[in-house]
Amino acid sequence: MADKELLAALLTALEHDPTSVPIRLQVGQLLLDGGDPAAALDHFGRVLSQQPANPAALRGAGLAARAIGDTARADAYTKLEQALSSKQDAQPAEPVLATGEGAHPAEADEEKPWWEALKPGVTLADVGGMEAVKKRLEVSFFGPMRSPEMQRAFGLSLRGGLLLYGPPGCGKTFMAKAVAGELGANFIPVGLSDVLDMWFGESERKLHELFEGARRHNPSVLFLDEIDALGQKRSQLRHHAPQRGVVNQLLAEMDGVQADNKGVYVLAATNHPWDVDSALLRPGRFDRIAFVAPPDAAARAAILRYHLRERPVGEVNVEKLAAATPDFSGADLAHLCASATELALADSMAQGQVRPISEADLRAALKELRPSTAPWFETARNFVLFANQSGSYDELQDYMRTHRLL
Repeated sequence: MADKELLAALLTALEHDPTSVPIRLQVGQLLLDGGDPAAALDHFGRVLSQQPANPAALRGAGLAARAIGDTARADAYTKLEQALSSKQDAQPAEPVLATGEGAHPAEADEEKPWWEALKPGVTLADVGGMEAVKKRLEVSFFGPMRSPEMQRAFGLSLRGGLLLYGPPGCGKTFMAKAVAGELGANFIPVGLSDVLDMWFGESERKLHELFEGARRHNPSVLFLDEIDALGQKRSQLRHHAPQRGVVNQLLAEMDGVQADNKGVYVLAATNHPWDVDSALLRPGRFDRIAFVAPPDAAARAAILRYHLRERPVGEVNVEKLAAATPDFSGADLAHLCASATELALADSMAQGQVRPISEADLRAALKELRPSTAPWFETARNFVLFANQSGSYDELQDYMRTHRLL
């Protein structure tokens, strides 16, 4: 009974300090002694994701793997433990990650990391609309960077995070690229498939490598797409321990005791901000949140011109067309232009000569399309009306009231 009470107390402590290696090692040992080697292996694996050469974690992971019948993994942990113990006054051994049938060394080649740092060729001047988001970025990041004296005077830090949310296809990813281009910074895009891994501790290791790479190559913009999947509410992951570990690792990287993110600006995008863990929205993490609305009339006209610029176009009143497409996202407008192009192309092939895209083509294509943002606003309405006690969705609420969506 005493062990059960101690285990419960330690698990509670881990909820408050998920990166504590001593606590997690003790939890793993108690689970192993209590006859739950699978759960024990999970905890030992999390320790190894932080400290790949931790001898206690390697020993415990080997015993746990052998207890559940995974002989290959157990042998890999045992061999690494023996290799580490045989080296005295030497550098830590190259970490080995067990992956089912065998083991492989964790590749730490800084010259060729698995993630990619890009240099976008766009800036904020290329972004149509989104004036509120641009203003937020200017105050929180660009202004202090351009004025180091003001930054020092007010004690501002260039670290931090901004969460962009809104309906799909409205330019959240493009805005993130423009931020990196404005800074002349490295742009490191991260998707769900880049991080999540089926093996214990691998997802956490990848997240740590990403943040370490961004810190080494600052200034950098680390862009986390689909943050609602990476940082999903832990209350929804009670039966998904590995994914809870990913959320905990993300929290530690953004604002942990050992995290030094100076010069690293973290941008994230989501279509479902209500699914993001509340701990990620606290100061020091994604302490700024901005609603990315569908483009206004002026921005829609600019988007239409952009997608028609390299196509044969006749007399088209882009402003009138923009006025006829309220609530259309940038992706919707791109699809509208592509559909009109198909109509003109089909007619051109029938006539045997090129016929420019006409306003009639665009109007005909428009009759077949509906704004894809409508279902998103239907879902958002419930959260604006019944889950906005903290004021997180005030900006969205104002937009929906102005556009008579409430």
